[in-house]
Amino acid sequence: MINYQPQSEILLQLVKTPMPFGKYKNVLICNLPVAYLEWFQRKGFPKTKLGLLLQTMYEINLNGLGYLLEPLK
Repeated sequence: MINYQPQSEILLQLVKTPMPFGKYKNVLICNLPVAYLEWFQRKGFPKTKLGLLLQTMYEINLNGLGYLLEPLK
């Protein structure tokens, strides 16, 4: 079960959390390429905190809300 956190905390984690594995290891989640997030969306996001962050970043990009993260960077 995913432990939901306040939305502001999730946004802060997007700009501070690096991808822990794969081709984009150590790239901040907010800086991941859209194509990579789309790939996860097709394959299924992990059922973990990382999955929640990736899915949130996907939704932010999908809805053109990236500007919300700019003040946090």
